[in-house]
Amino acid sequence: MTAAPALLPSQRVAIVGAIPPQSAAAVQTSGWIDATTFHNYLSMVQLGAIGAAATVDAKLQQATDNTGTGAKDVTGKAIVQFTKANTDDNKQAVINLKQEDLDFNNGFKWFRLSITPAVAATLIAGTVFGVDPRFGFASDNKAASEAQII
Repeated sequence: MTAAPALLPSQRVAIVGAIPPQSAAAVQTSGWIDATTFHNYLSMVQLGAIGAAATVDAKLQQATDNTGTGAKDVTGKAIVQFTKANTDDNKQAVINLKQEDLDFNNGFKWFRLSITPAVAATLIAGTVFGVDPRFGFASDNKAASEAQII
């Protein structure tokens, strides 16, 4: 890949989905994201304090439309479970995604991030970044929740 040093980072990378920071004890998901807008995606899972005996799983799911029709997991796009027992408090994980990781041949061009804390409430957050837009600048395709670019 040719480097593009003249571009600002915000012209190459944008927030396209999020799970806002929160204390949760059940599954939380981003909205469905159109995978045809960028060449690549990076999902970041963030943990704060993990509840007593809690576990946290995260994965990417795919669907055929923006309402989640036919939703299924993306093969190979799940983290190894975080646990309180393993002292995983305040850790992060990232999940890379390329378009070819999705089942495009069967119409699966939408995806989302899913984070599942279980057993006890845990501080979580998730961000999905679109990297290298297919057309224009990344900032042209940012999530409405991305309120500022400085």
